[in-house]
Amino acid sequence: MYRVILKKSAEKDLGKINPVYYNAVTAHLKGLAENPRPYGCVKLSVSKNAYRIRVGIYRIVYSIKDDILVVEVIKIDHRRNIYR
Repeated sequence: MYRVILKKSAEKDLGKINPVYYNAVTAHLKGLAENPRPYGCVKLSVSKNAYRIRVGIYRIVYSIKDDILVVEVIKIDHRRNIYR
């Protein structure tokens, strides 16, 4: 089982999420502890360990550290702003 850690910026992003999507996003964050590479995740070319999952109109960008069983959530934002 992996430990999910949110960076300070990701915590702030989580507070800004539309309440309609909040429960879905938090459910996906909890799901990363069980399976850090769920169906539909995409490996990003930015980093060796960076991945992205879609949750409605939001995207969760995170990195996986398999050696210490940690998933670090880097950013949570609307799909039009996530890659800026």
